[in-house]
Amino acid sequence: MDKLGLSKSKYCRAVQCRKILWLDKNKPECAEKVTNDSILENGVKVGELARELFGNYININYEQELSKMVEETKKYLQNFPNVITEASFEYNGNFCSIDILKNYENGLEVYEVKSSTEVKDIYLDDIAYQVYILLNNGFNVNKACIVHINNGYVRHGELELNKLFKIEDVTNIALEKQPGIEKRIEEIKEYMNNSSEPNQDIGMQCNNPYDCAYWKYCTRNLPENNVFSIRNMKRSKKFDLYYSGIVDFHDLLNTNINDKYKEQIEYQLYSKEDKIDKEKIRDFLNKLYYPLYFLDFETFEQAIPQYDGIRPYMQIPFQYSLHYIEKEEGILNHKEFLAEAGEDPRRKLAERLVQDIPKNACVLAYNMGFEKSVIKNLAGLFEDLKEELMSIYYNIQDLMFPFQNRFYYNKEMQGSYSIKYVLPALFPHDEELNYHNLPVVHNGSEAMSTFATLGEKSKEEQNIIRHGLLEYCKLDTLAMVKIWEKLLDVTK
Repeated sequence: MDKLGLSKSKYCRAVQCRKILWLDKNKPECAEKVTNDSILENGVKVGELARELFGNYININYEQELSKMVEETKKYLQNFPNVITEASFEYNGNFCSIDILKNYENGLEVYEVKSSTEVKDIYLDDIAYQVYILLNNGFNVNKACIVHINNGYVRHGELELNKLFKIEDVTNIALEKQPGIEKRIEEIKEYMNNSSEPNQDIGMQCNNPYDCAYWKYCTRNLPENNVFSIRNMKRSKKFDLYYSGIVDFHDLLNTNINDKYKEQIEYQLYSKEDKIDKEKIRDFLNKLYYPLYFLDFETFEQAIPQYDGIRPYMQIPFQYSLHYIEKEEGILNHKEFLAEAGEDPRRKLAERLVQDIPKNACVLAYNMGFEKSVIKNLAGLFEDLKEELMSIYYNIQDLMFPFQNRFYYNKEMQGSYSIKYVLPALFPHDEELNYHNLPVVHNGSEAMSTFATLGEKSKEEQNIIRHGLLEYCKLDTLAMVKIWEKLLDVTK
């Protein structure tokens, strides 16, 4: 622990699982990265913007020693009424910095800011811990609130902070939680001072409320093929089986699980030959026609909407790749679009899309629901392009369909029909199709976060990143072409 002991973030980590803090201290090398950097950046931006809801405020510098933050807070608390951000307090070795504190002569109001669109249980533990420290410093706490994003807000013109944010009063809940906090803190300190690892089994807490960085460490002794390797089974069901002692794939075969789960297990254990239902694959392929276009979008999202008609966390398309073949045995061509940083990309993207895809062309997407939702949103936004956009919408077919329904399946797909599993399963030695070989951007999450911060980079950095984005998206549609060709090949 740090010099002042337990912070609010550490307290909340311990609420999720008491082993996490112990591992952080004693085995940090076993942790894996599970947090997207863009989520952390969103949180900072939302926190800073929420301060403007409260007018003028005094900010405590968060980059100084904790003891200095506490002393500085004491000084400003003497002048009320005022608003203090990052107001900092210590009690009995426990520390907290409060996002926004309203300071009145008769007591304090606590406001915890979250970039989420809802109040989660862990947020209630977070603010209850802050109230605990304030109460034990002798303050009256008149109000405790969670400030979070309102995902029903749609921006039109200037940003309206009172509509972008919701403030929920959770004072009663924070006070009701007080009796259990002291005991929990004592338990935390006890096992943190123990050299032995806490005896805590895996459970639903491992990804609730957050994915734990120590999952692989805590499951290191499980067999390679275990119940948690089963695709699309509810997590609660997996833990029910695990707690019943049914862990290994051999044990699972003797249980009452559905045929898709059994099929995955049998292929993993017995390395069966590829399952190929040629007739059903042909039925799917016969629905396709020329010209044939392979489409993939990349999108990003904003907690704080920058453009008109945008809701918080709405998917905003900024890029697409198109591979296309005009006629049977025709050559493979490619087109692409990538928006400029810092501008609303939707209009230019929509205009280019209807130029690049001719009316009534057959369009293939992988997991078409995503592409269709993007196109439908664009059609609702731009009335003059609606007819052409909806023509694309109605002519989309889903390349995922044969794999989702297991018309084609093999062991390497590991029960998944995601293209990130299907592609290497079909082309295990094709380095051209290996996403790990790409520069800069290797997956959709990286594409999203990279573009979202593109405008903050130098021109040289932007050029490198733009190249990386184009190469990534291009590989997505090239992969689809290769998969389509594979389906044609196996049905000959």
